[in-house]
Amino acid sequence: MYRGREGQWAFVLHRLSGLAILAYLLLHVVSISLILFGEEAYNRLHHLYDLWPFRIGLILVTAGVLYHAFNGLRIAIMDFTGKGVAIQRQLWYGVMAITILGTLATIIVVMPRVVQGV
Repeated sequence: MYRGREGQWAFVLHRLSGLAILAYLLLHVVSISLILFGEEAYNRLHHLYDLWPFRIGLILVTAGVLYHAFNGLRIAIMDFTGKGVAIQRQLWYGVMAITILGTLATIIVVMPRVVQGV
């Protein structure tokens, strides 16, 4: 039943990236709402975002958003055109290529800050 082909991986990664984006949005809402408790509480949490685990998380969130967005376009192409299903594997490899290139660009921007501790 489960053969581990591209369609199955696309399904699993789409769900996982969606959950990661949801977790990021919840963290973002909590983070922004801390301003209600004063500037000091807000700044304390935002100071944590300069730590390396959050910077690595930024890279992962970027990868998740890129994958989720472009895989959503792949799904729309499959649903609304007659030829989408026939080329769904090629489209998925295109989604993966875009995700990897975007993630590498993010790594190039973020990693010097992680290494320097800035």
